[in-house]
Amino acid sequence: MLSKLTEKPLASWRGKDLYEGQILDTLTVIFRSGGCSWNRCRMCGYRHERYPDLPGDELAKRLIRQVRWVKENFRDEDYQVLKIFTSGSFFDPDEVPPAVRRAVAEAFRGKVVIAETRPEYVDPDAIREFREGIDTGAWARPLSVAVGLETTNDFIRERSIDKGFSYADFLRATEVAHTAGAGMKAYLLMKPPFLTEREARDDMIRSIRDIASVADSISMNLCTVQSRTEVERLWKQQAYRPPYLWSVLDVLIASPVHILCDPVGGGQMRGPHNCGTCDGPIVKGIGDYSLTGDVGLLRALAETECGCKEEWEFVLDREEPFCMPLTR
Repeated sequence: MLSKLTEKPLASWRGKDLYEGQILDTLTVIFRSGGCSWNRCRMCGYRHERYPDLPGDELAKRLIRQVRWVKENFRDEDYQVLKIFTSGSFFDPDEVPPAVRRAVAEAFRGKVVIAETRPEYVDPDAIREFREGIDTGAWARPLSVAVGLETTNDFIRERSIDKGFSYADFLRATEVAHTAGAGMKAYLLMKPPFLTEREARDDMIRSIRDIASVADSISMNLCTVQSRTEVERLWKQQAYRPPYLWSVLDVLIASPVHILCDPVGGGQMRGPHNCGTCDGPIVKGIGDYSLTGDVGLLRALAETECGCKEEWEFVLDREEPFCMPLTR
C-alpha cells in the first residue's frame, strides 16, 4: 500500500534502451535509501546521498513516498522498462526494507524491471518474490538483476575501484539470479583510476569477452568525475583523465556481443572526451549504436579525421602506469 505522502527521488529521467531486440521506452529512478553497506567505491558520488540513520519503519515510509512520487509524475503508458538504482543495493534488506520491495512490485507490476545490487544481496528467495510480484506474463524475463562488476580482473577491481567483491562472487550471483528466474545485467567501468589509457582499453576488451557468454546483457559505463569522490580528487591533481572517445570506439568495435553504452558527460572535461572538435558526432554515434547495434556506424566514426587522434595514439603508446604503492 502506497503512502499518501510523496518525496522526490534523487533523480529520474526517461530514455530508450535496446531490450531483447526491441527499442523500448525506459524510466530510470535513483531512490534515496538507507545507504550503501560498502560505501567505498572511488568513483561513486551517490554513496553520500543517503538518509541519516533511521529506524526500519521510518526508512520504509520515506522510500514508499518516493515510489508514490514516481507514480504521480510518470504515466504508466509512457515506458515499458523501469531501471532502479539506490545509494547502494536494491536487494539489501537494511538499505531497502522488504516492505519497500513489495510496494515497488505492486506499483510497477507488468513492467520490465532492472534493479542494481551488490552480489552478496542476490538472495534466491528475495529475487523470486520480487520477480513474481512484477510478473504478469507480458515478458519472458520481467526482472534483471544488475551488478556493477566493473571488470573481470580482481586486482583492478580491488586496487583501482575498491569494490569489495570478486569475480567469483559475481558468477555465484549470476547462477542464483538465473535459478530464481531473473536475468543478469553486468555493468562494466571504462577506465577506473590508476590505469593508463591502453590498460583501460585492453581491460574492457578482455572483460567483455570474459562475460559475453555469462551475462544476459552488458552495459559499459564510461567513468566520469563525480563530485566528492576520490576520482575527483585525483582529477584535480591532474592524476586522472576520463577515457578518450577513441578508446570507447575501439572497445565497442572489438566486442563479440552488443554492448549498451550511454556516454554520460560525453565531450565534457569531467566525462569521456577527445579534443572537443570531434566529440559531438562520436557521442551521438555511440548512443545510436547502443540502440541499433550498428557496428558499421562505429567503424565509420573510427575513421573520422581529427588531429587529436594522433594525440590519442601517442598516449596509448607512451603513457606510463600510475606508480601507486601496493602496501601501506
